[in-house]
Amino acid sequence: MTGSLILFLGFISAFVVVFLATPSLIKVAKLKHLVDEPKEQRKMHGWSIPTIGGIVIFGSVIFSYSLWFPEKYNHIPHMLTNFKALTACLIILFFVGIKDDIIGTAPAKKLIAHFVVGFILVIMADIRIYDMHGIFGVYQKLDLWQSYLLSFFVYIVIINAVNLIDGLDGLAAGIGLLASVAFGFIFYYSENVPLSLLAFVLSGSLLGFLIFNFSPARIFMGDSGSLLIGLVLCVLAINSISEDYSNSPDWLSLLNKPVLAMSILVYPLVDTIRVFSLRVMRGKSPLVADKNHIHHHLSRRGLGHIGSDLLLYLYTLLIVSSQVILQLYFEVQQPTIVFLVQLFISISIMLLVFILIKPKGKKLEN
Repeated sequence: MTGSLILFLGFISAFVVVFLATPSLIKVAKLKHLVDEPKEQRKMHGWSIPTIGGIVIFGSVIFSYSLWFPEKYNHIPHMLTNFKALTACLIILFFVGIKDDIIGTAPAKKLIAHFVVGFILVIMADIRIYDMHGIFGVYQKLDLWQSYLLSFFVYIVIINAVNLIDGLDGLAAGIGLLASVAFGFIFYYSENVPLSLLAFVLSGSLLGFLIFNFSPARIFMGDSGSLLIGLVLCVLAINSISEDYSNSPDWLSLLNKPVLAMSILVYPLVDTIRVFSLRVMRGKSPLVADKNHIHHHLSRRGLGHIGSDLLLYLYTLLIVSSQVILQLYFEVQQPTIVFLVQLFISISIMLLVFILIKPKGKKLEN
């Protein structure tokens, strides 16, 4: 079976599982009252909606990835180790997330789960960042503990950033879909079928889920879904930075990989940095939830759920395209310059959006 066929079947099977299973899950969730009630001020909906959509995402990813996992690609280092470690971590975070969706989970227990997952991924499975690819002049390999600490930090940032953008119908699923498709093609062109399969299995699951999660949503993914998406995207991002691109096309080899990974995940990263900074500056805990995210502001400025989603999807595509144009068309290859230019473009476009889209109604909190 060819690699392309494996990827296609993985995508289709994940999509079909979610598409067929979600209606039944919605019925069961409503029957058992496993729904989100719009009681808190920060809620963005006015009716009860099931919160356990992560069950179908988890099931479809585990099923499809296990079913089509290509063992013949055993020349790829750590392939089986990554598969076993990822499966273990998915199970841990799924149960933490589903418990939180149903009865709540203490922050301390979530923190312990993150440390366990981080240890499995970074220490046991050796899924880590080995070098900075020249950003800030760092070309040499990182020391072992530098690599461990940076990789664990990246894991914590990405998984929480994805979790934090799950605030509008279809937003986290849509951004996750775009990111997983991008990573899927990166690994496809680098001839890493196992990781490409993981990406396309996730994208198939999210495409199926978006049918029921796009505004007006009939089901939410909950923490059981957003933590899973964050974990898979983290594994894909770190591996994309450490991947061997010797067999990939020239255009892909020229792109700076850490900047490319950050560009693909630009919205979760920009939003998390912004909202955490504002909370700290106001003397609040950065972990206390509020309605001060970028997507909340866009929705209240008259775009609603659909308009905000589409704008942020476009934002992601623009940032990724800008790096491709910067490095391949303008031939800017100095890593630090590429990073700083991409950072400038990411912030400037978001500021321009806020300038052009005027507030409607009462004054918004900054």
